[in-house]
Amino acid sequence: MRFTGPSPASTVSTRTPSPTRTRPPGVINSNRGEYLMNITLGTPRVNIVGIADTGSDLIWTQCTPCTDCFQQANPLFDPRKSSTYKDVSCRASLCSALGQTSCGRRGNCEYYYSYGDSSYTNGNVATETFALGSTTGRPVSFPRVLFGCGHDNGGTFDDKTDGIIGLGGGDASLITQMGRSTGGKFSYCLVPYFSDRGSSSKLNFGANAVVAGRGTVSTPLVQKEPKTFYYLTLEAVSVGKTRVEFPSAGPSLSEEEGNIIIDSGTTLTMLPQDFYSKIEAAMVKYMKLPRVSDPSQFISLCYKAVSDTERLGIPPVTFHFKGADVVLRPTNSFIRVAEDIVCFALNPGAMSIYGNMVQMDFLVGYDIQNMKLSFKPVDCTLH
Repeated sequence: MRFTGPSPASTVSTRTPSPTRTRPPGVINSNRGEYLMNITLGTPRVNIVGIADTGSDLIWTQCTPCTDCFQQANPLFDPRKSSTYKDVSCRASLCSALGQTSCGRRGNCEYYYSYGDSSYTNGNVATETFALGSTTGRPVSFPRVLFGCGHDNGGTFDDKTDGIIGLGGGDASLITQMGRSTGGKFSYCLVPYFSDRGSSSKLNFGANAVVAGRGTVSTPLVQKEPKTFYYLTLEAVSVGKTRVEFPSAGPSLSEEEGNIIIDSGTTLTMLPQDFYSKIEAAMVKYMKLPRVSDPSQFISLCYKAVSDTERLGIPPVTFHFKGADVVLRPTNSFIRVAEDIVCFALNPGAMSIYGNMVQMDFLVGYDIQNMKLSFKPVDCTLH
């Protein structure tokens, strides 16, 4: 779902394939509150850098000819130079896999896709050969992957980004299209925004994506519509010893299942206003720093602070998921938005989203076959 909010003050730049024994990892780098993934496409191969987004399905990159594109450091992908690129006909069943499609003048399938922060992409639905790095050092290829060749794209992108890699649960996502080769498993470990320049971590698939060992906690993935999102059940949030229960949606327990999504493409964690207000009130009682306004006027709770986040007396914040308590570090709970201002990484929102900041320095494993998501606190620069 792409929804970034303000940028942190310190940043780091950075259908179905046949089964294979090799488990291909991607490399993830931190960039302005988003996480970028390297992948190659086309024949000959061309490198692209896309935002790794578990809250959307479409894989897309900017393409020539470009009607209206944002500036990017890499050359635009030129489909005319690839021998494996193929436009999808609007009569083909693949055309309907994305949902937001129409028939172009030449009979080609065209798409329009938008995101939670009003970013958008418009272009041709096509198939192409994609490749990911592997543990053997040799890239693993996936032929005929459905993707968007974007000719009209805009929004809050910077020049380090070429597009978005959709890792959601829908038919068009990279995860779904990789099919049996992953065994329905993938994991990632998001390095903190403030990590040393060049720090990166891997997106793993298959057997390498199993999250286990000391400190691991697991919670059920809940099947709901739309299939794009990975739904979890949040029971409560604690600030120090103050526990705030998630508001009940109704008398039926089943209505409360899957009340929040986990999303690598959203920076802040968004919660219902009433629920958030009680959590904020609990945090305010603990904090002894002078309260200030967010310079971007976006985040609700901010403090004046020059010291490192770990030394600010921030109480532990615990997310109580069904069967799994995830305890955040101070660096997960507060984000530095200016040299002398830190802000709470939780905020009120229309949709409940567990964002990427609270996932930093956790190994997060998705087991879609067994409908389970696992968290393990680690140093992601070592993964």
